[in-house]
Amino acid sequence: MERKVYFVGAGPGNPKLITVLGRELLEKADLVMYAGSLVNPEVLNYTKGETVDSYGLTLDETTKIIADAVDAGKFVVRLHSGDPSLYGSVIEQMEELKKYDIEVERVAGVSSVFASAAALGTQLTLNGVSDTLIITRPAGKTLEKDLISELSVYNTTMAIFLGTQKIREIMEKVRCPKDTPVAVVFHASWEDEEVITGTVEDIADKVKDAGITRSAMIIIGGVVDPKNYRRSYLYGVAQEPL
Repeated sequence: MERKVYFVGAGPGNPKLITVLGRELLEKADLVMYAGSLVNPEVLNYTKGETVDSYGLTLDETTKIIADAVDAGKFVVRLHSGDPSLYGSVIEQMEELKKYDIEVERVAGVSSVFASAAALGTQLTLNGVSDTLIITRPAGKTLEKDLISELSVYNTTMAIFLGTQKIREIMEKVRCPKDTPVAVVFHASWEDEEVITGTVEDIADKVKDAGITRSAMIIIGGVVDPKNYRRSYLYGVAQEPL
């Protein structure tokens, strides 16, 4: 009997943004353990199996539930928001499952950082504006010190996860000019998606006025309001036929 669990990226929120493979696995699943409110409940409509919300459960508890299901011959999916490789805490789960001789197969998902770029109608790297994307998060319960201040000096695009509650503190930390464009995208690709734009100087006040305190992506940099960019080489000259 195959002893395997599938770690699947649910995508950023819109149930149609899960991959075809991810949906197929949900349709086959006898048990789906999902990452609480980070996963749009509509995504769970793809499964007829049992669903378990992992919010509030310890690592030992989630591992035991999965292991018991595998022991019973069930097809198990662990459903993470976005893509599991970004702030998904998957390695520690995989290490625990190894103790039960359970293999993990990872299935990539669409990250909320890409859904946020789509909501803004922009691109995260743009010729003449930013050739680099920095993905980071602020210090918190599981991170003693962050590098937001140090990273902000490079004049690149910064995508900050898990930072909405600390947006004023983040804007005080960054060392880019106060007029640098900033966007906060709440629930990117969900039905209640909301986009707030501003600058390093005023975005914290705008976010407070909007009442947004969680589930939002912060994007800092010129790509938020692209100006003076250069055309890419791909479209800048005539290309040879493919």
